[in-house]
This record gives sequence, structure tokens and C-alpha cells, in this order.
Amino acid sequence: MAARLPSWAWVTGLTAGATAAVIALAVQADHGPQPTAAVKPRPPASAGAHAPATPRTPSAPALPDESGTGRRIVYSLGEKRIWLVDATGRAARTFTVWPGTVSPRPGHYSITLRTQSLKGSDGVEIEHIMYFTKVQGVNIAFSNALDGTSPPPANGKKLGGIRLHKEDGAALWSFGDQGTKVAVVD
Repeated sequence: MAARLPSWAWVTGLTAGATAAVIALAVQADHGPQPTAAVKPRPPASAGAHAPATPRTPSAPALPDESGTGRRIVYSLGEKRIWLVDATGRAARTFTVWPGTVSPRPGHYSITLRTQSLKGSDGVEIEHIMYFTKVQGVNIAFSNALDGTSPPPANGKKLGGIRLHKEDGAALWSFGDQGTKVAVVD
């Protein structure tokens, strides 16, 4: 006949397991995108009805015409910019990027592989890696540095990473699944 465990042993085991699960989730959450609050500055108390209008920021460049149709990621080599285009053809978000030293050719591709995080070929810890082609034996992928920094100079290395700001990397990761279309334009 099997020996029965006392209730304190069960409670201790369950508590240890729950604590380990909470710690694992906290570590995972710490490496994810961090929320930021947008704070709109208030005009000074002395500003009256005749205060000058706040200057408008220039609008983002228009979506390139030759980028295709439907839901897609558009990457402009010349503008060093990405557009996330929804199913209606409207650019839902656009942002600038830092291209690698090896660029993809203009054309239509799709996301072939997604990897949550790894060390890039330049030695930088990166996340949200989304591969879409290969050029001269070099994988071409979108990614962002875990610490949010811009990439260092390449020092003659062949690098295919197209780096994004951390918040843009999280947005691209949420937008593009395996098979999502990628249009590369001049």
C-alpha cells in the first residue's frame, strides 16, 4: 500500500510550483514591449486666445504606388521606411528603419520564418525577427535590438538585418505572420 503524503507537503509543492510559474511569467513580460504614455504638453497659463498654433509635424510619406494591393508590409529601399498596409490598402502605420549592408532586390516576397529572439550576426541581441528572403547567402529579415538601440557600424560585414525601433518591431511582429506579403520597392 502506498504511503500518503501529509497535506503540508501538498501545499508546499503547489506553492513552489505557483511561485516558479509567476517568476517565469514576470521574466517573460519584462522582455516584451513596454507601454509608454503619450503626454500632450499643456499651453502655459499666460497663453490666451491669440496664442500661435502649435506647428504641425510633416505628414509621413505616401505609400509607394508600385507596392501592390491588399494586406502587406511595404519596404522602401530609398526612403529606408516601412508601411504596414491593411486589407483595404490603407497604410495603418509607417516608420523608418536602419538597413543592413546587404539589401533585397525590389520585388514581392512573403514572411517565411518568425523567430522571437536570438543573437544577430553582428553580435547584438535581437527580437521579433521576420525573415523574407536571402541575398548572396545572407538572410534578409526585419528585427529590433532587445535594448532598443540602433545598430553599430557594420565594419565590412555582410548583414541583412533591417533594424527597427523597439516599438516598431513590436508593431511589425503583431502585424505580420508567416506568409504575410512583403513588397520591396526602390
